[in-house]
Amino acid sequence: MEKIPLTRSGAVQLEGEMKTLKSVERPNIIKAIAEARELGDLKENAEYHSAREKQGFIEGRIKELEAILGLADIIDPAKLSGSVKFGATVTLVDEDTDEEKIYQVVGEPEADIESGKLNMRSPLARALIGKEEGDSIEVRTPGGARSYEILKVDFI
Repeated sequence: MEKIPLTRSGAVQLEGEMKTLKSVERPNIIKAIAEARELGDLKENAEYHSAREKQGFIEGRIKELEAILGLADIIDPAKLSGSVKFGATVTLVDEDTDEEKIYQVVGEPEADIESGKLNMRSPLARALIGKEEGDSIEVRTPGGARSYEILKVDFI
């Protein structure tokens, strides 16, 4: 099996989600299923079917998180330096709009573009990897080609 790279904070976040699912969500859904069963005929019981569907989602997510964490390769970005690689926090400036953006290159399970966590397999991250401060990159996006300059590379 292939290892899944994660930052320490990403692993902690996934472990927290799994703990919440197991200790809060799972008991709540079991209780909701029991209450729905008490309402009688299960064939036409929307609450029961909804609760069972939610239970399936919760159990599936728990299995997914256990698999990810079981294959996790925890990487501490603070021990790295040099060019852009996994864990790097990169400050970019869009060469067309002069808009600055800050992204951290992370593994797929912890990627969240809204919070600046860039999937290492995304086109932007692939273009950044191996580059250094001062380099310019061009990225093909659905909206057309974009050019960025790397202002800063940190390993925090």
